[in-house]
Amino acid sequence: MSGITYVRGDATVPSVKGVKIVAHVCNDMGGWGKGFVLAVSRRWPEPEAAYRTWHRGRAGNDFGLGAVQLVQVERYVWVANMIGQRGTRTGSKGAPVRYEAIDTALARLAGHARDLGASVHMPRIGCGLAGGTWSRVEPLITGRLTAQGIPVTVYDHGD
Repeated sequence: MSGITYVRGDATVPSVKGVKIVAHVCNDMGGWGKGFVLAVSRRWPEPEAAYRTWHRGRAGNDFGLGAVQLVQVERYVWVANMIGQRGTRTGSKGAPVRYEAIDTALARLAGHARDLGASVHMPRIGCGLAGGTWSRVEPLITGRLTAQGIPVTVYDHGD
C-alpha cells in the first residue's frame, strides 16, 4: 500500500478542502511548453512566469536539479515547480528524468507541505516527456511524502 490516492481527472483542479500544492517536474534548461506545464499555464500564468524568471536569474539563485519553487496561484492553491529532468531530449545518457533530483525535490516539497498544512496533487511526475517509469517514481513519493503523513493524490488524465 503506497498511501497514494489515484483518481482520474485534472491535477490542476484538485477537489479537496484545505491548502493544496500542485506539484510537477520541470527541466533544467528553462524550457516550458510541452506536457503538463501546458495545463498549468492554461489555468494560471504565474508558475510559468516565475519559472522563467527563476531560470534567467539562475547564476544568483538555487535553480538547478532538485530545486523547488513554490508559486501561490489562488488563496489555497500553490504550484510547485520541481527541477527533475536534465534537458528535454533522450540522448546518450538516457531519458531526461533524474530520479535523484526528483527525490531531492520531493524532500523539499515535504517541508513546504508541512509548513502550509497542504495536501499534494500531481500527474505521474517524471513519466511523461521526461521518460521515467512510475515504478521508480512512486516509491520516492511514498518515502518523501505519504510516509511523512502528507496526503498525495495522483491524477491520471481522463479522456
